[in-house]
Amino acid sequence: MFSEEDSSQDNSSFAEPAVGIVYGDVGTTSLNISVLSKLQKLEYVQIEHEEIGWVIGHVSDIQRKTDLSLDKARMIGQGAEIDIHEKTTAKIEIIGYRDERGLLQVPRTPFRAGQYVYHADDETIKRTLGIKEYTKTGAYIGLLYGHNIRVELDINSLVQKHVSILAKTGGGKSFLCGDLLEELMKHNVTVLVLDPHGEYASMKEEGRILESTRDFQVEPKGYADKIIEFATDPQSNPDALPLRFTLSNIEANDLLSLTNIKNSKVHLSYLKKAIEALRNSKQDYSLKDIINVLKREEDLNNYALICELQYLDDAQIFASSGTKISELVKTGMTTIVNLKGTPPELAELIVNRICTALFELRKIGAVPPMMLVVKEAHNFCPQQGTVASSKIFRTIAAEGRKFGLGLTIISQRAAKIDKNVLSQCNTQIILKITNPNDLKAIVGSVEGLTASMADEIQRLPIGVAMCVGSGIQMPLIVEVRPRESKHGGESVMVISDI
Repeated sequence: MFSEEDSSQDNSSFAEPAVGIVYGDVGTTSLNISVLSKLQKLEYVQIEHEEIGWVIGHVSDIQRKTDLSLDKARMIGQGAEIDIHEKTTAKIEIIGYRDERGLLQVPRTPFRAGQYVYHADDETIKRTLGIKEYTKTGAYIGLLYGHNIRVELDINSLVQKHVSILAKTGGGKSFLCGDLLEELMKHNVTVLVLDPHGEYASMKEEGRILESTRDFQVEPKGYADKIIEFATDPQSNPDALPLRFTLSNIEANDLLSLTNIKNSKVHLSYLKKAIEALRNSKQDYSLKDIINVLKREEDLNNYALICELQYLDDAQIFASSGTKISELVKTGMTTIVNLKGTPPELAELIVNRICTALFELRKIGAVPPMMLVVKEAHNFCPQQGTVASSKIFRTIAAEGRKFGLGLTIISQRAAKIDKNVLSQCNTQIILKITNPNDLKAIVGSVEGLTASMADEIQRLPIGVAMCVGSGIQMPLIVEVRPRESKHGGESVMVISDI
């Protein structure tokens, strides 16, 4: 047991005053402290181990214990003055220390009761957690919670090992994805964004940075010179280039899957005959050509099929001259494929064809190493059932890293994403999530996630994320930096508050 004299000498050896003292039963992975000064949940602390030296931990829980009984509480309610004696305690989970090889280790012998606990200084945190600032390959996404330490994700690792950004609706995933895209554009990474709701074209314009008590060192900036936008409906998006596909290599069953006619062998047979006839007579053909062939048959069974194909023709997705991959993907540029207003079945086919082409061309080096970003990923690679794009996403998740095709999936429903895809995302950025099924899916896919951190995901404030992977060895709580460019995913006001 330490004497009071020993304790005071130990406390005076550190520049900052102690925030607590270790008490009770003490282990190697967790301990309890009596809190002496201001301390908050999730803060980092450091404790000196008698054999190892300074070890980092974080506050997983904090409680204020009082002697206020029910009877005394009633007396206070009646106006009586009652003295309340209270003690604040905290539970510390040990993160570890760096050994002589630079590996993160946990002590093998317990700490000593009576040991002083201090706020961790920034240099010790950075050294122990392996955080590096201002690196050439770093994507700056925010500051470590409670500290002025930049958190950067290694871009090479992002592309090589895939990324998932998960949050409940309104949790800030689109905002954070914008931060990540800004960093990729700064580093001239080739990117293609599949944007179902047309949120990211606004990044061409500079944003407005709100006043904050935190200095993130961010200035407004637009990225119009780094963005190319394609849209399936250029009339609604006049600044976007038209996205068009040819019919020459689309099979009859793929075309039929875009219609409301399902499992009809008769219609499939007619469609195959029409396409085969056109292929034998011309190299390029349109939906109108297919419709005209079917009309010439003068078969009433074709009426429903002709109506469905006419609907697809009105969507103006298919043309005799389609968009080339060389137009869609340009080295060092970010291409946004705006799918706003596209019917789901058609969007699935578009996503499938683009992703398949990117994967095959990347294998032979016909397109540069790049990042593929997919918003609303649960619609394109669902856990239950299959859609047109399910297979290609499984393939990219499993094999894309070999060929320099990275994948970033963004969703509010982790449980609804194909687990074969989600499990391949070694970098995970998680904002507030409350759905039990989604939490279970995340816990099953994130390495190093403690029970207390899993519980904390439900209580994360908006604008705060838990990050793991991409050079980060332990889950970190990060205050997401402001956007430089304009955020296009803001909620619509139903009633003005002005």
